[in-house]
Amino acid sequence: MIPVKAHIVKGLPVGSEIATCDNSGAKIIRIFSVKGSKTVKGRKPAAGIADMVLASVKRGRPDMRKQVVFAVIVRQKKEYRRPDGIRIKFEDNAAVVLKDEKGTPKGTLLKGPIAKEVTERYPGIAKIASIIV
Repeated sequence: MIPVKAHIVKGLPVGSEIATCDNSGAKIIRIFSVKGSKTVKGRKPAAGIADMVLASVKRGRPDMRKQVVFAVIVRQKKEYRRPDGIRIKFEDNAAVVLKDEKGTPKGTLLKGPIAKEVTERYPGIAKIASIIV
């Protein structure tokens, strides 16, 4: 996995329910695992911008519901710091549902802005993003 230059604060712990910002058919997903997370004993793993998570679909199309999907966090409310000193925070938490572990998005359209850190790590998401912040 390509490292992210910014200091990402992990603002979404396991159990968080977040909205998706694509047209994959899932509306709300619940995070149950964070890929590659290492924590202290007793601490819940948490995800931040550009982290890949395993999630279950809670609301969406009937064929998508109750499925386990890979997703990437593209927006978070908790602010994080970029190397040039700028602090970035978004209005909502959002994720993009993926087809596979490689990072190809399931949907063909992304609504709202996408963090620059995500586009550096996942070029497939960068191709279909309309706004990159």
